[in-house]
Amino acid sequence: MTYAGRPVRTALEIGAGTGKATRLFARRGITVTATEPDAAMLAELRKHLPPGVRTVQAAFEDLRPGESYGLVYAAAALHWTNPEDRWSRMAALVEPGGVFASFGGPIQLADPAVEEAVRTARAPFLESDEVPSPDGTPAGYAMQWPGTELLRSEWFGDVRQSVVERRVTMTARDYVGHLSTVSAYLLLPLPEQEEVYRRILRVLPGTVDIAADLTVHLARRRAR
Repeated sequence: MTYAGRPVRTALEIGAGTGKATRLFARRGITVTATEPDAAMLAELRKHLPPGVRTVQAAFEDLRPGESYGLVYAAAALHWTNPEDRWSRMAALVEPGGVFASFGGPIQLADPAVEEAVRTARAPFLESDEVPSPDGTPAGYAMQWPGTELLRSEWFGDVRQSVVERRVTMTARDYVGHLSTVSAYLLLPLPEQEEVYRRILRVLPGTVDIAADLTVHLARRRAR
């Protein structure tokens, strides 16, 4: 909201999931349109939303230009979108001078011994559960994806990246529940998903400490 530099009255969310980010923006008085392609996830989303949030069952690629918004954002969902024409599609949804925001990041076990136990448990199914950079940007680079793509885009400027540090404690079952939303696990056949979750749950203590830093990317829609 500070970056926007002006009141943000309308927002479009890409891949709202269960609505954690949706609720935060709606509480700020912003009129949010939350999009989600999965029908079951959309039904769950609708259970938890405050009045005034509009929901639409649609993937990003299904959204058609028409209405534009002061803010378009994706919370840990942008990597699911098709890279072809991603930024021209995005620009068609953002008001000139409006904001695009993407934020998310890996949830990592803070205890190296617990992390090693989980790595061993998942090894027969997955070598790694990290989400690779969609454009191949190495982890050590100062600017990470999608900031790298935004810098190359003709549609957006004033690209910024920042990190919000978070440390949380969660139950072992909640942690495994989180893993069930991670791309690497979702791409496994269902029987393998269920087995790897069982194996990981067996090696976890009752609660786990988590490093859950958020990387935030912001960019401003250029006036044309």
